[in-house]
Amino acid sequence: MSHAAKTFVPLNIAVLTVSDTRDESNDTSGALLVERAEAAGHKISEKRIEKDDVFQIRYQVSKWIASADTQVVLITGGTGFTGRDSTPEAVTVLLDKQVDGFGELFRQLSFEDIGTSTVQSRALAGISNGTLVACMPGSTGACRTAWDGILGTQLDARAKPCNFVMHLKQTDTELCETRG
Repeated sequence: MSHAAKTFVPLNIAVLTVSDTRDESNDTSGALLVERAEAAGHKISEKRIEKDDVFQIRYQVSKWIASADTQVVLITGGTGFTGRDSTPEAVTVLLDKQVDGFGELFRQLSFEDIGTSTVQSRALAGISNGTLVACMPGSTGACRTAWDGILGTQLDARAKPCNFVMHLKQTDTELCETRG
């Protein structure tokens, strides 16, 4: 018996690019996430670029998590190993539950494109206050991999056997099948 929704449920998505060098004119990763989300039928509630600073990232993400209007936060950038990469440190403390499978699956999918370099990705996701927060590397290819391989399906209430939508604020439908 399927519990997936019969109709699409548009979500309010905020997009954050973490970068010391990008601006709106060259933020191809943030632009790709906006384009993919809108093409899927979701609404972009806000898009921002923040410097790679743990407290600025945490402040902005906290505001979105606390907002009744934001159901998903997509973050690109700051997940590597350089001295300024601090997105995981900024975000992890804000999560109620981690979605360990997101990072694992992201690295598996990305291995096809970049080989063993994928082990240097600290992509992660979790849920906090009914808001999905997904952090992915800053490259446009990585954002494409994350959206096309994971997020596009998991943010669709019709996806079976289950998806993230049932866990997000302002949704009340059961969208997971039981395993038989």
